[in-house]
Amino acid sequence: MPTVHFRGREIECNRGAVLRDVLREAGESPYNGSASWANCRGVGCCGTCAVSVEGPVTHRTKMEGWRLNFPPHDGKLGVRLSCQTLVLGDLWVEKYPGFWGQEMPEVECDGPDETEDGE
Repeated sequence: MPTVHFRGREIECNRGAVLRDVLREAGESPYNGSASWANCRGVGCCGTCAVSVEGPVTHRTKMEGWRLNFPPHDGKLGVRLSCQTLVLGDLWVEKYPGFWGQEMPEVECDGPDETEDGE
């Protein structure tokens, strides 16, 4: 039975369960603020349930790919819509700030440090 790690909790669920439903049934929310009541109820068109997911899940649906490829989301950043994502194994899920969960942390560059003079 897969375990979803979210906000310090471990939530067990069935393989193939919809991530949004898993979170909601556990009393957690894939939404921020007023998005908890102003959302598409799992259809995949609003984008408010976007989360970062590490672990085995299904591929993006067409609806999910469409929604994540226009602002405020960027499909290249790897977030997923929890309403379109099926759990296939243990997951680590994070919800970022912002109405759509779009305020992702800055990614640090592993390149060499440069001085202001460019040296």
